Amino acid sequence: MIRACFVAAALCAATAIAQDDSTSITIYSTAEPGAVLPSLYRPVPPGVNVYQNYQYQGIPGYAVVRQDRTMTLPAGRSEQRFTGVAALLDPTTVRFESLTDPEGTTVLEQDYRFDLVSQQALLERYLDREIGVWQSKGDTVELVRGTLLSASGGLILDTGDGLRTINGYTAIEYPSLPGGLLTRPTLVWDLQSAAGGEQQTRLSYQTDGMTWWADYNLVYEDGKDANSGLLDVGAWVSIINKSGAAYENAKLKLVAGDVQRVQPQGQVYPMAARGGVAMNEAAQGFVEKSFFEYHLYTLGRPTTLAENATKQIELFSPATGVPAEKVLVYYGLSQGYRGYFPNPMTDRNLGFQANTKVDIYLKFRNSEESGLGIPLPKGRIRVSKLDPADGSLEFIGEDVIDHTPKNEDVLIKLGSAFDVVGERVQTDFRIDTNNHWMDETIEIKVRNHKDEAVNVIVKENLYRWVNWEITKTTTDFEKVDARTVHFPVSIEPDGEAVIRYTVHYSW
Repeated sequence: MIRACFVAAALCAATAIAQDDSTSITIYSTAEPGAVLPSLYRPVPPGVNVYQNYQYQGIPGYAVVRQDRTMTLPAGRSEQRFTGVAALLDPTTVRFESLTDPEGTTVLEQDYRFDLVSQQALLERYLDREIGVWQSKGDTVELVRGTLLSASGGLILDTGDGLRTINGYTAIEYPSLPGGLLTRPTLVWDLQSAAGGEQQTRLSYQTDGMTWWADYNLVYEDGKDANSGLLDVGAWVSIINKSGAAYENAKLKLVAGDVQRVQPQGQVYPMAARGGVAMNEAAQGFVEKSFFEYHLYTLGRPTTLAENATKQIELFSPATGVPAEKVLVYYGLSQGYRGYFPNPMTDRNLGFQANTKVDIYLKFRNSEESGLGIPLPKGRIRVSKLDPADGSLEFIGEDVIDHTPKNEDVLIKLGSAFDVVGERVQTDFRIDTNNHWMDETIEIKVRNHKDEAVNVIVKENLYRWVNWEITKTTTDFEKVDARTVHFPVSIEPDGEAVIRYTVHYSW
């Protein structure tokens, strides 16, 4: 006997009377920030089986749906049909229970039926049966009746006067809807109720075809100098529902964190579930709290998630005047040599071709003192700046952030500076393979063509080998990790900073 099976959507009974009381949905997502495909927004073409279509599209997420309902069940054994459930529900997760009589009401058997009505499904059901086909013939339309022998490509009918092939037709008549075909996905349960009567019940299941992600919108304002500024930080969550069901006036929850889920092929992926953190209690926005090792965000008001639709909800009320630091970083190594090697690299020309671009970052603290201090779910950040000439906001760059706890820094890469450039050359190289050492001298120049001073971090990877020592330097440096050093410099308007250092490698 099956008492539980597990999460649900819309519910109606064939013989029982069900009153829709409440629905709650918790949505998880594997969508990478900024990587949701445009095809996910497209509606399902007419006549396409929703189950096959959603499976093909591969919506990067899932949801857990729960419904509490008041039902009137007959005493004894009865079959109950529930239509309107999601087309992509996982039958192994379905759970039905009676809150009124949990011991006396059980599920004996359960079926999930998703063989939905479509033109091809009807034709397959009517093989060797009579149908009527309307076919254009000049300016008139002719009705041809006969037994359907084949529906592969064109139609082949036995009209009684011989066989007739029809490749083009305007309509097909069927005597009735054949058994087994449904207009909507349906759960069929064989229930046993000891007492019968009115009961409070709970239905739940897990479904694919739903996803969501966070988008942050920042507006940057120049500060007192070229190295600082202020940010207005706002955010929205976007939800796509292509599960094959609509959810009206649902309680919505989102989970932020990497929740692991086992895939059917034995693959295991982290489920990057992301949520919104709205703080506007008056508008009944999202309220955040810790939940296990994740963060749970609960919307303070009911919301409707229509089928095959996208909804956007504000994550939190915009934070204004968040202090930000503009960080310029020059990383002079060319792209091909920004890694590490398993053996000492003794080729003097390695990494000789230099990168000239100076990257732009914005950094701000996710703290209460800065006007934030809330867990920020993983998402894409777009940054704009006001053009005072016409008052319009102009896009200046975007990046993605991972889940960021409170009291941590947020670093956003926006692009490359136009008026600040770098140059990196090797000025000396000596090697003694017998005694296992080499010395390399690097000269780095960073030029500032702006009319105000800028601060630049010159980043260097000591990639040739793990054992190194900087023996000479013209500029103080900070050791960031075992293979990385930073040289911070301040450059005057139309000025130049020159860094020379010698590194000794041994093995």
